Amino acid sequence: MAVGARSGHDEPEDRPERDESPAGGAAVPPEGEGHPPGGDGDNPGGDGGRRPKKQRSFWLELPLLVGIALILALLIKTFLVQAFSIPSDSMQNTLQRGDRVLVDKLTPWFGSEPERGEVVVFHDPGGWLEDTATPEPNAVQKFLSFIGLMPSSEEKDLIKRVIAVGGDTVECKENGPVTVNGKSLDEKSFIFPGNTPCNDKPFGPIKVPDGRIFVMGDHRQNSLDSRYHQELPGQGTVSNDEVVGRAVVVAWPLGRWSTLPVPDTFDQPGLNAAAAMAPAALGVAGAVPLVLWRRRRLTAGRTAG
Repeated sequence: MAVGARSGHDEPEDRPERDESPAGGAAVPPEGEGHPPGGDGDNPGGDGGRRPKKQRSFWLELPLLVGIALILALLIKTFLVQAFSIPSDSMQNTLQRGDRVLVDKLTPWFGSEPERGEVVVFHDPGGWLEDTATPEPNAVQKFLSFIGLMPSSEEKDLIKRVIAVGGDTVECKENGPVTVNGKSLDEKSFIFPGNTPCNDKPFGPIKVPDGRIFVMGDHRQNSLDSRYHQELPGQGTVSNDEVVGRAVVVAWPLGRWSTLPVPDTFDQPGLNAAAAMAPAALGVAGAVPLVLWRRRRLTAGRTAG
């Protein structure tokens, strides 16, 4: 009977048995027989024989995840951002009692110093909060404050606006505006409605020492700021070393979320004391060579005569 043709790669379904044993009758096992499928002889089972790793239980990994999260939170609080709670009305209406602000702690690490118009948090320079009682937090509040997930209620920190920096001369006479290096500040955009710039406590002129800042609250008639501590070292100014950082965002409550930009009045030309002196300095620097050249010509003329 004829056998039907198949593809060249197919084997017949029923192939007649043949005796293909080599001479001598030695039995040769078929190809692959004697080794497990996929094996290589030396490594029984090969890679396919390895058992898959058993996954860790979620409950075993949870403490590790929590530990990493706490370390990250502590690093963020120490070097990047920290939350602070507003305890008083001295910065109204910019900040309300109970607001939570986020303070940038990163830029000071790179040498950044407070600038005019910024809202900054700083440690009590000494004597500012002597009569202010601080609430006693419980253990949970202390822990959350330590890692930065909750504002600290133990630390005696203050928040005010920077009005003048080291080298500036700041002054405010009764019924007058605050002036910095002779330039008047237009404070209508941030001062509390109905307040005067300084009628409750006129001051100055005060020359701010290098490395220090002069600060005031936006609610002028309800803020014990630099004006009220002029009997202390530095005439009520605050050392830059005491500054924690700049408040950049009102983060809570969500309905009051907003940024805290520098008002335009602090960007007016000539406000910077160094910039104000620059034209005079350049004039002197340009005049000196001209005077020397003229004197040299006069001297040369007399010698020739």
